[in-house]
Amino acid sequence: MPSASAHEAVLAKTPAASLVFTTVLSHGPLTRAEIARRTRLSAAAVTKAVRPLMELGYVVEDPNEGARSALGRPANPVRVDGGRAFFIGIKVTGDEIIAVLADLCCRVRVARHLALANREPEAVLPSITALVQELLTEADGFGAPVRGLGVAVSGDVDRADGVVRYSPFLEWRDLPLAEILGTATGLPVTVDNDVRALTVAEQWFGAGVGLSSFALVTVGAGVGCGLVVHGRVVSGAHGVAGEIGHLSIDPLGPRCHCGNNGCVEAIAADPAILREVREVTGKPVATAADALDLARGGDPGAREVYARAGQAIGRAIGSVVNLFGPQRVIISGEGLAAYDLFAGGVRDAFAASAFGTAAQCDVMTRPLPFEEWARGAAATAIQSFIGSDTYEEQP
Repeated sequence: MPSASAHEAVLAKTPAASLVFTTVLSHGPLTRAEIARRTRLSAAAVTKAVRPLMELGYVVEDPNEGARSALGRPANPVRVDGGRAFFIGIKVTGDEIIAVLADLCCRVRVARHLALANREPEAVLPSITALVQELLTEADGFGAPVRGLGVAVSGDVDRADGVVRYSPFLEWRDLPLAEILGTATGLPVTVDNDVRALTVAEQWFGAGVGLSSFALVTVGAGVGCGLVVHGRVVSGAHGVAGEIGHLSIDPLGPRCHCGNNGCVEAIAADPAILREVREVTGKPVATAADALDLARGGDPGAREVYARAGQAIGRAIGSVVNLFGPQRVIISGEGLAAYDLFAGGVRDAFAASAFGTAAQCDVMTRPLPFEEWARGAAATAIQSFIGSDTYEEQP
């Protein structure tokens, strides 16, 4: 069974090596001169960082892609060898476990889905362990070791200690998930909030590549937000940051599960929309898909519910842009299935609430299925393996 050896628990032993590796991972292939320009490191520091990574086989030269420097010397670019190591990512929802086997470049090679009949840890954790064992066997076929396991769950997650403090959808409290799964699998385990994990993947491999600041807003069963500021994913002093779903935008609005009234999540999350559509229309819609069909069929009450949801999301995005000034806001999540119904509300409310030139922020949609969230979990494991400091961990 492939597992992480102790001497390679963290690949990059210095901040410079971590920065160089991360830069090549996200932007490569790059020449050493290009790496130096992007990282603002000296040529000597880049060479010193690249050499051990090449000796270990994680970074390789691409001589066929080489150009010539101004002095006529070959300037062969270097790239990360994605097949040199593998990582497992797990996303746990209230209904299923999604597991992926990803290579070092976070390309998904194998994916598995397992339905959950019971959300209790005693039932879920053995299922996670069984999926990990399946993917470890799959990794044997690729001939490279698995170097880490990342797990993403919703809610308040302490990444530093690997503890799920509170996950409202799973109803988990104070669960030492990293310790339990590390013992069960023999792998280094990284546990993080699911939106932050997805933000890591977008920062390194998705719509956030090359941006020093962006926000990822997710809409679906809940409303979440991951923040990247000055190139770092923000976790907050107490492990909680970006919870725009719990911005109270209407003190007289519906009660939220957090105890406050009028939270964005209590207006714009799928369960809130479903509840409101039932109340407004008097029709026994059973699922979010039923509510969506009703609205698309022209029911004015249902359409108004979606319009209000869009306005709530737009105001929340306006607050994020006013506070942090990101270059881009990415809207994702399963709730995008209804985006045609609330896009106008998002657009109008954002334009009304964004202050001055903050309204110039690029707001885009990016559909990402749950396998991408599991890929995000794998990205956090890669991040831990590299020893990257692009994640803002507080003491």
